[in-house]
Amino acid sequence: MEQASRQHRPDPLPGSAASGRPWRWLPVVLLLGLVGLGFALGLQDQLSLPALIEHRDTIRGWVDSHLLLALAAFALLYVTVVALSIPAAAALSLAGGFLFGWVVSAPVTTLAATAGAAIVFEIVKTSFGAALAERSGPFLRRLSQGFSENAFSLLLFLRLTPVFPFWAVNAVAGLSRIPLRTFLAATVIGIIPGSIAFALIGAGLDGVINDQLMAFQVCAQENGATNCHLSLSPAMLISPELLWGLSALGLVALLPTLLRVWKRCRT
Repeated sequence: MEQASRQHRPDPLPGSAASGRPWRWLPVVLLLGLVGLGFALGLQDQLSLPALIEHRDTIRGWVDSHLLLALAAFALLYVTVVALSIPAAAALSLAGGFLFGWVVSAPVTTLAATAGAAIVFEIVKTSFGAALAERSGPFLRRLSQGFSENAFSLLLFLRLTPVFPFWAVNAVAGLSRIPLRTFLAATVIGIIPGSIAFALIGAGLDGVINDQLMAFQVCAQENGATNCHLSLSPAMLISPELLWGLSALGLVALLPTLLRVWKRCRT
């Protein structure tokens, strides 16, 4: 009887064996502390497009003189921004295309974003995911299992579709049974189109920046510099057509899951 009971007992979620250890919460506490520190320091403002415009010549000169070091620093900064869920990844993607060209920037941002996402995924999986595994009932277990069965196509859909916040997808995936290798594969493939698109837009920022600087100078002459501001954001540069195109790719990625659901409904 005892053996049969063990055979029918549902498997715990990955990481649940360590869920009784208090130190499992240390990574998430550190992460939340760093997130709070990042927002307190105003990193989202310092890593904005207006900041890039203001220091364009200085940054570009340093990049030209220390290309490999600048590229490594950019990749590390991108990983940190994604891991801390600071809303500056879009601006950094555009800045990468502007500073390094889209051919170099696109693969670097793709790998850096994936690394940052993996950090959040693993922290959530080994802390919240383990605690949820202990307390989840049959419904949550079935829901988690169903999500894991279609993990790749669902994650690919969420990555390709720009409607869903990148950080939220990282956290939600960490609460499921999705293996790390599946998470990494879907993330890398899913963010390639967006990385290329943002890098291409960033590579053409020079003209936009010149227009912004000219508008600022005109405003400063008429109203004074203190009453004028450089206004440029990723939302101003991303066209609705691009967003619709990425969403369409996301729906294509979701087709295998929809077909499986349709077949099950028919049987």
